[in-house]
Amino acid sequence: MSKLLKPDGYTALLDLNQTEQAIKKIKDFFLSSLSTELRLRRVTAPLFVLRGLGINDDLSGTERPVCFPIKDMGDSVAEVVHSLAKWKRLTLAEYKTEPGFGIVTDMNAIRADEELDNLHSLYVDQWDWERVLLAENRNEAYLRRMVQKIYSAILRTEFYVCETYPQLKPFLPEDIHFIHSEQLLQMYPDKTAKEREDLICQKYGAVFIIGIGGKLSNGEQHDQRAPDYDDWSTQNESGFVGLNGDLLVWYPLLGRSIELSSMGIRVDKEALLRQLALQGKEERKELYFHQRLLGDTLPLTIGGGIGQSRLCMVLLQKAHIGETQASIWPDSMRQECKAAGMQLI
Repeated sequence: MSKLLKPDGYTALLDLNQTEQAIKKIKDFFLSSLSTELRLRRVTAPLFVLRGLGINDDLSGTERPVCFPIKDMGDSVAEVVHSLAKWKRLTLAEYKTEPGFGIVTDMNAIRADEELDNLHSLYVDQWDWERVLLAENRNEAYLRRMVQKIYSAILRTEFYVCETYPQLKPFLPEDIHFIHSEQLLQMYPDKTAKEREDLICQKYGAVFIIGIGGKLSNGEQHDQRAPDYDDWSTQNESGFVGLNGDLLVWYPLLGRSIELSSMGIRVDKEALLRQLALQGKEERKELYFHQRLLGDTLPLTIGGGIGQSRLCMVLLQKAHIGETQASIWPDSMRQECKAAGMQLI
């Protein structure tokens, strides 16, 4: 069911033409900053992959991919990608990328099961990045260093945008706060996961929540994750489990937190087998990607995705993601948005 937040008295600070120009500026500037911070090389990425190879990402494990038959390949079925976590790892192996370097792509996807609102669209565009690491870097300290680099690129881009368009005022804090999902649960035991995110982000402005996917002390996950890309089950040096997380910021315009990035150190052989067993999906061991990982032919990596339209929405201080990307929206939502001052592209 579609739902919409309508800020009182909202007026876009940039008109349509300025917005389109600003989107281009943000995408170019942020990609350059991210690539420099993480030492990434841009590569071309697929829009779809063959079904049955285990390459497409299952995200939370429940989303249905958009599929179509390929006439010239005997009606073999292709799936539109959800994201590229596993594809990137295969690509890094093919390119023989050295530790400390990686790749970044412009990833486009269709997520037909999304519930449409101010932040969620059928169309997903993100910078999907992946970087090779050494075994000794599979720890929380390394994860935190990568998060700091990404947040620095975001802050640099915010400064650039606000200098270019003086009507925009910076609002992101200088530092990002780290907390484990179990610590967050202990702080707010009577709140839902989303409510906990809002409370911690309102307090600190920018937060990275570590450990997304494993069960917490209340028997629930902070959020769902598939078992075969992020490592959410390895014990870290803080005494909790998980080497992944979500980067969120507090967005005053909508009065809520917004996730800008989901990322993490990826599973090694041991974590893959453990997480497949925990989720009862051990049959996936026979798939192409999983066989490559279990056969030691894929590098150890860290990676993630950073929403392009969502970052543009936040930095341009828009109220709806449809103001920074073209997609399909219910007629009723388009009418409500227009009445509330949100001009959807």
